Amino acid sequence: MKALSEDADLDLVDLHCHSTASDGILSPAQLVSRAKSQGVTLLALTDHDTLGGLAEARQTGDQLGVSVLPGIEFSSRWGRRQIHIVGLNVDPTSTELREAIALRERLRRERAERIAERLEQRGFAGALAGARRLAGDGVIGRPHFARWLVQAGHVEDSARAFKRYLGAGKVGDVKVDWPQLEETIASIQAAGGSAVLAHPLKYGLTRTLLRRLLGDFLGSGGDAVELLCGRQNPVQTRELRQLLESVAAETGRSHVHCSVGSDFHQPEQPWRELGCARLPEGVEPVWKLWHT
Repeated sequence: MKALSEDADLDLVDLHCHSTASDGILSPAQLVSRAKSQGVTLLALTDHDTLGGLAEARQTGDQLGVSVLPGIEFSSRWGRRQIHIVGLNVDPTSTELREAIALRERLRRERAERIAERLEQRGFAGALAGARRLAGDGVIGRPHFARWLVQAGHVEDSARAFKRYLGAGKVGDVKVDWPQLEETIASIQAAGGSAVLAHPLKYGLTRTLLRRLLGDFLGSGGDAVELLCGRQNPVQTRELRQLLESVAAETGRSHVHCSVGSDFHQPEQPWRELGCARLPEGVEPVWKLWHT
């Protein structure tokens, strides 16, 4: 794990964002340039199940004076539910990490083929080729199918594409047997990285289930939890913080390290603009794990 010096510039940190290497709109270089313009000093590129944009992002970061941390957002499962676990400050050359990525690339490829088959059965010819074209060298995800449906004139916008064809319970909702939570944490830590539970408030869980998820994640050795993901209601942030403190005590921890990120995908979304969130005072930031 790469260490950060105590005097590293951590004025504005964003540890969750996406480029065209997965389902973002901006190239890695454009993303880092935008981060610079927003005042971000430490950025983690966390594309879905790939490190494909890292080299370009780091090169641009070196040119612009933005520290770019190697990151990834792994698709995972908790029981039957899909969750996301962010790996921060990972070693890109790790064999274990490469194997975890290769497995997910295969699962994503198979899912894309099944989604396309279902869409084409509904009369949307050319779905797979269209999604592949929009993904370019990046991994194919449902957002690429959504954009293709818009471009092909089948729906008005991506939100409508998900509502009609790609969202939960719709024709393009293909379930994937992603690796379980414990295996994902182990893959990240084997690569020297910190395993972070991404956006816990976005899974639509009851308070009881959220408490159980946090407990299972911390009990499985997870390193940190994303306390803020984009602009959140301060009441939600405060309640999540209190819940984390309670669960940490139950699992024998004195505290839980917290992460923060925008989950940026594209411009014109101010609620998840790069650098739009800051950790509140008094929490233990995840980057303390990397200080020399």
